[in-house]
Amino acid sequence: MTESAANKPENGEGCYRSANGLKPGQNGCVKHHYLYQQRQKKYCYPEDQVHHVACNGGMYKRPFNESFEETPMIVAVLTYMGYGILTLFGYLRDFMREWKIEKCHIARERDEQKDFVPLYQDFENFYTRNLYMRIRDSWNRPICSVPGAKFDLVERVSHDYNWTFKYTGKVVKDVINMGSYNYLGFAENTGICADAAADVTTKYGVGVASTRQEMGNLDRHEDLEKLVAKFLGVESAMAFGMGFATNSMNIPALAGKGCLILSDELNHASLVLGARLSGSTIRVFKHNNMQSLEKLLRDAIVHGQPRTHRPWKKILILVEGIYSMEGSIVRLPEVIALKKKYKAYLYLDEAHSIGALGPSGRGVVDYFGLDPKDVDIMMGTFTKSFGAAGGYIGGRKELIDYFRSHSHSAVYATSMSPPVVEQIITSMKCIMGEDGTTIGRDRVQQLAENTTYFRRKLQEMGFIIYGNSDSPVVPMMLYMPAKIGAFGREMLKRNIGVVVVGFPATPIIESRARFCVSAAHTKEMLDTALNVISEVGDLLQLKYSRHGLIPLLDRPFETTYEENED
Repeated sequence: MTESAANKPENGEGCYRSANGLKPGQNGCVKHHYLYQQRQKKYCYPEDQVHHVACNGGMYKRPFNESFEETPMIVAVLTYMGYGILTLFGYLRDFMREWKIEKCHIARERDEQKDFVPLYQDFENFYTRNLYMRIRDSWNRPICSVPGAKFDLVERVSHDYNWTFKYTGKVVKDVINMGSYNYLGFAENTGICADAAADVTTKYGVGVASTRQEMGNLDRHEDLEKLVAKFLGVESAMAFGMGFATNSMNIPALAGKGCLILSDELNHASLVLGARLSGSTIRVFKHNNMQSLEKLLRDAIVHGQPRTHRPWKKILILVEGIYSMEGSIVRLPEVIALKKKYKAYLYLDEAHSIGALGPSGRGVVDYFGLDPKDVDIMMGTFTKSFGAAGGYIGGRKELIDYFRSHSHSAVYATSMSPPVVEQIITSMKCIMGEDGTTIGRDRVQQLAENTTYFRRKLQEMGFIIYGNSDSPVVPMMLYMPAKIGAFGREMLKRNIGVVVVGFPATPIIESRARFCVSAAHTKEMLDTALNVISEVGDLLQLKYSRHGLIPLLDRPFETTYEENED
């Protein structure tokens, strides 16, 4: 796919023969090759930060800054050793439980069912009772207030090593919330959104008690879908009552047997489940790696279906706007170029990016300045930036009309609750400026400023931070299993609520803390959180950064592009 130096045009513009059956340019060549449009990658270290700046000529209208620092060798070795020691002690404790020396609290197969197919998978059960239980107090903590910039936490204790919990009756007040997806601060119990939801509850009630196709289609549902379509810049949109089901129940309506789904390896579980339920052939490409994606697309076109080699009925690419565990942003301009070249369909999940990215909060399409029409299926949720519940799908009117009659969520699921609908409508109008104020625009700008500030400070402190510099999802690497629970506990002692993540949600040696920045955070709150993070980081020795990038996560994209005129 590359051209020798002797054959390159003098102006640095790559010229490649079109070999994919598409219409070539006037000279039979495809111009504006990525590799020769500002080919050099820039590695800069302003204020000791680690960034990878990809300025890809006309494809990106803004710098694309992402950092994935390499795990120090000693940390990787110690992490594997930690899991090895835990595993050895786990087998020892299982031996003690087998001989009734130690009581086992977790679900196990009954003796009379030993000859049946196991109900519980052995390794997952082993992991749960011997590793997860040691740090289970770091999850499922009950809160008793609005999950805004601060929240109140119900105190609980365990006297049997986290097998059971008891509530003390005390409440931990004013914990700074660094874990909720409340990107724009609309999860609140005061203000115009809360007032509007309360008024609608008085008029419509809380429940609808029917599906959209029966007696559950309210006028406010229709108003919401028109507003979503206008917000996204698409012909039509449809709303669903659950974000997870928006993916898992609608992808099977798009693809089936004889179709090919190309899925990013770090896609959310809802996308994975939807792809599996569809019955399509699934192939996985490396995260945000366009070379890997193009290879799968090319092979799919050349070889067709297995055994028969018939052409695929359709090829569907599944990607996310912001990846919630990595903090990375999809390389959407390049994905769209590949999608157009190979005539595939693109399904974009904007659960975390809608409202949180772009000058006007319209998501990753707005962030890159692209045309919404280039994305075939635009999916997102209302659970994060809008402080509500549910999800949506937007696109061409023919597509949405098809979903209305073929989507399992539309046919069988109960309609969205009226106050939830009103919360979405009011917050979305704020973002669009249709409420006559600048509240929404100010919050979008504040989120961008908070994100930049928070990420910069963490990197200056010496932590390894993953993801894009504009992503409000900020993963901070912990690595070692013992530090997962220790970090969460130490932060809570200092009145900071954080989310810690480990296997199986992440690779087994890449445990992390995941911070979610909000527009509701003041600079004082962020400074307080940063000081505590630095203190705990010193206590647990978490400042691993040596400013060494992983080059393989961001290799040059060697491909040719050609857009069809039709």
